Amino acid sequence: MTTDDRGDSPVAGKDDLQRAVEEKVAQAEAAAGSEPPVNAEPAKKTTKRAAAKKAAPAKKAAAAKKAAPAKKTAPAKKAATADAATGTRATAAKRSTAKKAAAAPTATEATPEPGSEDTEVTANPVVAPAPIAEPGDGTGAPAGQPVAPDPDPATPPTPQAPDEDRAGSAEPAAPAVPADVSPADAAAPAGGTTAGAAGDTGVEEFGEEDLRAIVEGWSRDPHRILGAHRTAEGWAVRTLRPDAVSVAVLDEDGSRHEAGQLHGGGIYEATLPRQPGDYRIEVVYGDGQGGTTTHTVDDPFRWLPTLGPVDEHLIREGRHERLWEVLGAHVRRYETPRGTVEGVSFAVWAPSAQGVKVTGDFDYWQARAYPMRMLGSSGVWEIFVPGVQVGTRYRYHVLGADGTWREKADPLAFATEVPPLNASVVTESTYEWADDAWLEQRAEAGWHQRPMSVYEVHAGSWRQGLSYREMADQLVDYVRDAGFTHIEFMPLAEHPFGGSWGYQVTSYYAPTSRYGTPDDLRYLIDRAHQAGIGVIVDWVPAHFPKDEWALARFDGTSLYEHGDPRRGEQLDWGTYVFDFGRSEVRNFLVANALYWCKEFHVDGIRVDAVASMLYLDYSRSEWVPNQYGGRENLEAVAFLQEFNATVYREVPGVVTIAEESTAWPGVTRPTHLGGLGFGFKWNMGWMHDSLSYVEREPIYRSYHHGQLTFSMHYAYSENYVLPISHDEVVYGKGSMLRKMPGDRWQQLANLRAYLAYMWAHPGKQLLFMGSEFAQDSEWAESRSLDWWHLDDPAHRGMLQLVTDLNGRYKECDALWSQDVDPAGFQWIDANDASGNVLSFLRYGAAPQNASPAAAAEGEEGTGAAEGSVLACVVNFSGAPHHEYRIGLPRPGQWREVLNTDAEGYGGSGVGNYGGIEAEPEPWHGQPYSATISAPPLGTVWFLHEG
Repeated sequence: MTTDDRGDSPVAGKDDLQRAVEEKVAQAEAAAGSEPPVNAEPAKKTTKRAAAKKAAPAKKAAAAKKAAPAKKTAPAKKAATADAATGTRATAAKRSTAKKAAAAPTATEATPEPGSEDTEVTANPVVAPAPIAEPGDGTGAPAGQPVAPDPDPATPPTPQAPDEDRAGSAEPAAPAVPADVSPADAAAPAGGTTAGAAGDTGVEEFGEEDLRAIVEGWSRDPHRILGAHRTAEGWAVRTLRPDAVSVAVLDEDGSRHEAGQLHGGGIYEATLPRQPGDYRIEVVYGDGQGGTTTHTVDDPFRWLPTLGPVDEHLIREGRHERLWEVLGAHVRRYETPRGTVEGVSFAVWAPSAQGVKVTGDFDYWQARAYPMRMLGSSGVWEIFVPGVQVGTRYRYHVLGADGTWREKADPLAFATEVPPLNASVVTESTYEWADDAWLEQRAEAGWHQRPMSVYEVHAGSWRQGLSYREMADQLVDYVRDAGFTHIEFMPLAEHPFGGSWGYQVTSYYAPTSRYGTPDDLRYLIDRAHQAGIGVIVDWVPAHFPKDEWALARFDGTSLYEHGDPRRGEQLDWGTYVFDFGRSEVRNFLVANALYWCKEFHVDGIRVDAVASMLYLDYSRSEWVPNQYGGRENLEAVAFLQEFNATVYREVPGVVTIAEESTAWPGVTRPTHLGGLGFGFKWNMGWMHDSLSYVEREPIYRSYHHGQLTFSMHYAYSENYVLPISHDEVVYGKGSMLRKMPGDRWQQLANLRAYLAYMWAHPGKQLLFMGSEFAQDSEWAESRSLDWWHLDDPAHRGMLQLVTDLNGRYKECDALWSQDVDPAGFQWIDANDASGNVLSFLRYGAAPQNASPAAAAEGEEGTGAAEGSVLACVVNFSGAPHHEYRIGLPRPGQWREVLNTDAEGYGGSGVGNYGGIEAEPEPWHGQPYSATISAPPLGTVWFLHEG
């Protein structure tokens, strides 16, 4: 004993403390009735992983005293099991033996040597406490752990290496070989289990309640009991086979082991002398006619999880950008000693569920044979079911947090039944893409400096009855011939109600099965790319329908939707609103956008109803302010920024487009500057103002001239698409042709002039199907377009005009190369309201190899660098304007490249004989000018040729 400066009380020294520890250890060992050696050589066989893994000597001096088992279960709980013949066989003695073996701190089972069936009991290794450091010595360190046995029984089972294409994901692996089984005994096994896996040498305990939970479907980990597990006497294989007459286990070595029934719900157990290899289950069923049939099947409960720890972590964090590769239904194949095992892994996120079962064609929709396990705290339930094939239909039975069972379609289903049927369908893509050249070209530059004219299509009514593959021929050829650069499909994700046009989605990862398979859609997109046409899809992350079999209340809670109805319901549409503040929900949506880009090679994503996401008070009388008291939905803003940043980072050349109808600032500003990060925004203001103007009789238009000129006040505040979309030709708004005033000739002339004005206005163009040939009737999703109009020369002339507009547009870079730069536009005269005339200039970007002198000459008096220049004159009056003088920035010849009043389009033929000559007479602030003939209800384009 020593003393210190705190008084005269003795202070224990190192030797004193060491002696005290040894005395305590000796007392504990004497009380236990055994004298195990200190620091004895570790036994080669052990049944308690914790004995080797958890012995922290420096932390607890009385480790031997605490060596009781961590799990305690009342013996009465294990007393009764079913007899193999009578269904009432008692195994209390067996369970008691297993329990005592697990509980004894000084004894364990020794696995027999290879080729031997004998067992022996050896001493359990006891790890001595570490030496105690001197008081006050900060450098004192405990002794190292004793050398672990080789192989170490505390080492967890090693799953199969993850797929190189998906770092962090673990495929279902061959069962981990236990430390106490020789390679000869476990050569090339085929399956695996989780708890109780071959590498886990502890004896699992369970009772009647655990068996009942498995049978009734509310067990969180059926694999803990089912599959191959060590017992006190050796090994057991337990399987769930409802309605079986008898069950046997067929081991890899050819031995057959009869199974007895543990529970009347169909749980059977067979005992084996050693760890089973690549075993199978032999099941005998009644055939309903007094006989039986025998089937040899694989055991789904012997396979390791198909998700790895990194997958689980990323899902918890909401950062798994390839979510579709781990959730949903995936066909998997594994080579085993008995041959290839093919089946399907099912994985679904339902964190608050009390139990989940998968059912389908493979179990006759009984929902009894395949309870799923929950993987840690990720909220993911998973199972691999051997034998399931492509084309199989399936659903999940989810026991919600509220105690109610629900039948649910898979949120990540990749295919579905044809509506109104709604089961999910197992699918596997075998499509081989041939669009490498397109993807390489697409990634070279952004679409802001490239021509982009979009043809908007509703796939079901363009021509009714066409499949994806038929559209690949007819639609793609039509769009190519009409000169459009892109097709934009209204939502193609599966939706139950056709009248929603696809804007109420129930399966975000499944293309609608109305027109074919997912690979059929891939073929359509591939054909478009080979024809030089991009494909944009409408995407609906703002809301989803309340169908009880889909996302709504998926696990008995507000899982995908916001829990507060003031934020979680969209009253206008009778739908739920996604909970954008939940990381897993954001992950579901962001990964979905990437899924369409990567798996279907789409070139653009147009996001529907962005305004409804941005404002908490959108179409509401009751709403909850954000944390700062404002009306902005900050969680939705963060989601949209994450979506845009991720898509642009991961998929070069893809463009995102916002349908946003308010003045929210920075919709197309980059996210690092505080914007939402979209590539383009629909210019809803231009659309409403310009349509309001042209719908008036020409005599009244002079009083509303500002509706045409106002768009240039904000034309460069965002990157815009000018949309004449489906929304403008439904719900009693009439077709584009019917919006125009006057007789039929005037209606057609008005529409031709308006479209040419639209194509010349800064921004990209979008035109809804049917408007290109001036369909007379309003669009309806229930019937095809009125293709018979093309028998009329006037309507054929309209289609020819649109074709020529697209052709001239792509040829003249002045119309697109500076769409997002104010230097690309200049008014000639914005003030001729009395004449109903607009005139302006469009400038192309200066050639990269232009000399400074040429650039300086081009800038003089124009404010634009040297490049192509096009003059556009729009006459919305009902009479022609002859000898109409306009100012021009350059002298020489200006060729008339487009005139909507040409007779070939059905016009009156007023024109300029192919072009005009600019004279050195200043006009409209320009150094040169020329006189032109502006046709009635017509638009003319002049391109400077020098």
